[in-house]
Amino acid sequence: MTIKIKKINKEQAWTLRHQVMWPDKPLDYIKVQDDEIGIHYGLFKEDTLVSVVSLFINGNTCQFRKFATQQQEQGKGFGTKLLEFVFKEAKQHGVGKIWCNARENKSTFYKKFGLNKTDDRFEKGGRLYVVMEKELK
Repeated sequence: MTIKIKKINKEQAWTLRHQVMWPDKPLDYIKVQDDEIGIHYGLFKEDTLVSVVSLFINGNTCQFRKFATQQQEQGKGFGTKLLEFVFKEAKQHGVGKIWCNARENKSTFYKKFGLNKTDDRFEKGGRLYVVMEKELK
């Protein structure tokens, strides 16, 4: 099995985001205002896009957003490989802190990467989120 991680265009990210995150909403719902300036990455198994994430760098900090893995491929380590890759990429861009808006029910997944919960929480689309962050050294 061949695994490749590479930069993708925002439209490729949108397709997988929509399928995984909010299939019952219109496509525009999964778009991010800053998608034009984001760096979008995809993990491919053979030639199939399995997982996506987008990095938004702002000075010394970086937010990763819209991290999605095909339902049938979850739990196989693909998302882990992709997140490890983008954390390294963020470091190479000189980022000192990386953060995300994690779905509350997925926060234990992000803890495995050294991300810690903050006191910032919010609700969107009926789902609870917590801001999680990590200092990159």
